[in-house]
Amino acid sequence: MMIRRPALALASVAAIAGGAWYVTNDTTSGSTSFVTAASAQEGTETSADSDAAPEVQEMTLGSADAPVQIIEYASFTCPHCRSFHDTVFQQLKSDYIDSGQVEFVYREVYFDRYGLWAGMVARCGGEEKYFGISDLIYERQSEWTQGEPAEIAQNLRRIGKTAGLNDDQLDACMADGAMAEALVASFEENAEADEITSTPSFIIDGEKYSNMAYEEFSKIIDEKLAESES
Repeated sequence: MMIRRPALALASVAAIAGGAWYVTNDTTSGSTSFVTAASAQEGTETSADSDAAPEVQEMTLGSADAPVQIIEYASFTCPHCRSFHDTVFQQLKSDYIDSGQVEFVYREVYFDRYGLWAGMVARCGGEEKYFGISDLIYERQSEWTQGEPAEIAQNLRRIGKTAGLNDDQLDACMADGAMAEALVASFEENAEADEITSTPSFIIDGEKYSNMAYEEFSKIIDEKLAESES
């Protein structure tokens, strides 16, 4: 289904199929679970929001002048995204991103408040630490996602501290309700524009693709690179 934006609402994950998590309504109960700025902050201390909406920074790797751009839409709580990150992404980074042939853009998808919290912790150290913290979040996904909300928040804080963040930084990041709203709004706007309904999904030079093996990625990228040289 198309991701709509009623009161910063996110449709819940109700099914796992085809190697991706799909965004759906819970038709069995007749209700839909939502992530709002308020529910996103449950289990953490909150502070007063700023009047001005904060800017959501695009997180990128590689050269902005690269001939090919890949945008990944992924959730930190999605096991298929973790699998892609641990396998295909590492090879893509080595072969295409680090060599300057691909600009990689990572956009977070929030199926639940825990994914949103993870994104807030990953962003806490700025762009310099973002992908390093993301590595830890995916690496420890099966651990930090366990427990009650307060336990999950503490698990994420431990990951942040492992990456060199201090308590003051983490307190400020996880209590930033204005940023939570901005992140959700940015996600919904981008996902609707690109018609994203599952994770991981990819936009390669404007074309949408589902999850795939490295060999398929490599073939598509090589074709795009050849087109850019012709």
